[in-house]
Amino acid sequence: MPRYYFNLRHKPGPGGLAEDLEGDELADLGAARAQALRSARDLISRTRSHGVRDWFVCSFEIMGADGQPLLTVPFADTVREAEDGA
Repeated sequence: MPRYYFNLRHKPGPGGLAEDLEGDELADLGAARAQALRSARDLISRTRSHGVRDWFVCSFEIMGADGQPLLTVPFADTVREAEDGA
């Protein structure tokens, strides 16, 4: 199974990235996106941080084992938009 790394972008610039050095083995990029959304929800609901004032401006930058960026998952994606008329 491929290994994916979930770097946490919490503010712009090099000082605003917390790198995932271990990564997770997952079936595919879809599974990696689902993992990123689960982790984001967990951070939003359980973590209090003085360094992060607004979790919804954060994102996971998912990297492949070769260090290439594959996908960015904004924490705002954890909130589903209301359907029209709802």
